[in-house]
Amino acid sequence: MKILIAFVMAGLAATNMAYGSAANLIADYRNTGAGPFSPDAGGSAWTQEHQSSSGAGTRSCASCHGTDISKAGRHAKTGKPIEPMALSVNPARLTDAKKVEKWFRRNCRWTLGRECTPQEKGDFIQFITSQ
Repeated sequence: MKILIAFVMAGLAATNMAYGSAANLIADYRNTGAGPFSPDAGGSAWTQEHQSSSGAGTRSCASCHGTDISKAGRHAKTGKPIEPMALSVNPARLTDAKKVEKWFRRNCRWTLGRECTPQEKGDFIQFITSQ
């Protein structure tokens, strides 16, 4: 029983850390003048198709991460597995702000052909934390 309680407490601590980091990121984006943020806008942008820079079809966030972010995804080009995005099943997802920004930079460039705006990042984070 003590092990179960410790496991549950560790999970709650990780979840709180993720939501805390998400709140800090949201505050940073607000400081740039972005907001208000919307999980609905983030969800819509998640599935929006964009022409790939190579001209070989279209891409969206869902191309790799899937439409159900509580499940694992797979990179469209490399086939590498991607852990679920939803904090409800992967509370460690947003705990490191530097990693979040690194992956926003890489994934936005790959998917959109440019970096995401603070507004888009805030909307995505709201979407991820709402699932």
